[in-house]
Amino acid sequence: MNPSIAHAELIATFRRAEAEAAHKSGLITAAAKKGPKAIQMAVETADKAAKRRDAYAKKLAALGVDLKE
Repeated sequence: MNPSIAHAELIATFRRAEAEAAHKSGLITAAAKKGPKAIQMAVETADKAAKRRDAYAKKLAALGVDLKE
């Protein structure tokens, strides 16, 4: 696999992880109506999604890819 394809796949994966993290963060608001346990689960899920997003961003930064727009 050539590097540009690998970079493109990693960028696409990062974009999906970024969208997932944003979505999971939005679910915290919806969970607020369901009680403290639901809020805690939503927060934990959002944290995991943010960690995945950050891990992909770190890999891209190591490759020299800048995603700031």
